[in-house]
Amino acid sequence: MTDPAPDRANLILTGFMGTGKSTVGRLVAERLGRPFIDMDAVLEERAGQTIPAIFAAQGEAAFRRMERDLCQELAARQGLVIATGGGALVDATNRARLAATGLVICLEASPDSLLARLRESDRPLLQAADPEARIRELLAERAAAYAALPHHVDTTTLTPEETVEVIIKLWHSRFP
Repeated sequence: MTDPAPDRANLILTGFMGTGKSTVGRLVAERLGRPFIDMDAVLEERAGQTIPAIFAAQGEAAFRRMERDLCQELAARQGLVIATGGGALVDATNRARLAATGLVICLEASPDSLLARLRESDRPLLQAADPEARIRELLAERAAAYAALPHHVDTTTLTPEETVEVIIKLWHSRFP
């Protein structure tokens, strides 16, 4: 498979919740002068509900179907910076679709860092008696899917601006 032309390629940020996909994605899009798409924000807007409300009313399976449809839609577009939901690219079809459009980078962080970042969150997948155990369980479930991605950036000790610098370097190494 050949890479799309640099001006047409998408830059896709994925990884576990709390790794900085949305924050960093906005900054990267600004630096590259590209439109930014936050998949979770698009899904909330289209559903007229928050992600927790979608999970509560329709269930995770319905949410994942919406996510799959959006991945297919975004794969047909060009020149974007996309922040996926944390589980979006666990699905191999979604991973392949978006990877074919450009550069996919998986953001990572230590479980302790994720717990600290997500402590006050209303994330539906973390509504558990022991959120730390749930984070570790979800990371283990998603490990193979995340490992299948060729580029990883550990954000545990990086500021958003430092993360942007690493991502921009990766982008320019792939699309000089």
